[in-house]
Amino acid sequence: QIGRQIGALLGCDPDVVDCACLAHDLGHPPFGHNGERALADIAGNIGGFEGNAQTMRILTRLEPKIFHPDGRSAGVNLTRAALDAAVKYPWTLAEADQHPKGERSKKFCVYPDDEPVFRWLKIGAPQAAKPMECQIMDLSDDVAYSVHDVEDSIATGAFDPIVLADPKMLDHIIEQTRAWYGAKWDADKLLAAFMRLRREHLFPAHFNGSRESLAQLKNITSDLIGRFCWSVETATRDTYGPGPLTRYSANIVIPEDTNYEIVALKGIAVYFVMAPREREPFHQEELKIVSDLVDVLMADSPLPSDALESQFLADWNESTNDNERLRVAIDQVASLTDNSALALHSILC
Repeated sequence: QIGRQIGALLGCDPDVVDCACLAHDLGHPPFGHNGERALADIAGNIGGFEGNAQTMRILTRLEPKIFHPDGRSAGVNLTRAALDAAVKYPWTLAEADQHPKGERSKKFCVYPDDEPVFRWLKIGAPQAAKPMECQIMDLSDDVAYSVHDVEDSIATGAFDPIVLADPKMLDHIIEQTRAWYGAKWDADKLLAAFMRLRREHLFPAHFNGSRESLAQLKNITSDLIGRFCWSVETATRDTYGPGPLTRYSANIVIPEDTNYEIVALKGIAVYFVMAPREREPFHQEELKIVSDLVDVLMADSPLPSDALESQFLADWNESTNDNERLRVAIDQVASLTDNSALALHSILC
């Protein structure tokens, strides 16, 4: 919804933006970023694992819909514009050092054996550049994630906005935010962002779980989303003027204050939800579940495991070595949901 809204404001094709927004999280494995880290460690010698690269693989290869004349799967057969809009980190793992985002991990969009389709969709595009539709998807992801994670953390009781009145608590949140997203985010500017949001009543004064307080919380959520979308539209139009701003004709302009407010909200989610979750015992168990499932699928290599799903069998049989077979095993494990990974692990392990 956010992507379509910003895309329409800036003259993009809202269907292309919508497609990219719907597609970009398809590659997330079970247990989210925790599962992603486990698979990245396992795949370190075969081109790595990354949720965005897995999205590209699903869209152009794994999802069954269209086939090349030689019998190879072409995935869902999206247009070049739609694929380009879905490529959030338009570089390979080898190029990732040149384009870091934050300090926690290296992001990239394509594995070595998927590079041909990536090179095709980037024909004529500036190197490592993202089209407007992709920039809108990226911003919409940040807006949705930051705003709705804070909304959820308040609704579930993980975060009480009243604690933001405590300067020491704000210091702790800002410290954790910079540890998570990088020291490039200035501490004083993050503090100013928190002050602005509080001053403009963009956190509820209190929350008791009643219907009235839930309604107030949802209205604040809508106000935040509107605030961010409006500021970006205004700044981008001030820079590029009226008319459609599509593909590589322009770049999203995000005011510094808006950027800091979004990161401040993300920092709340980090401090009250994500960082505590990493200290929970099951967090380590999730890593083991993912690793165990890959081990089971690889145990009888070069013979396929009985646990290998039929849709991955042809890929396995076409593989010529254990590295290629490991990628197939990772493809299957990455396709699981949290619950299906738990269920499969309880059966096989």
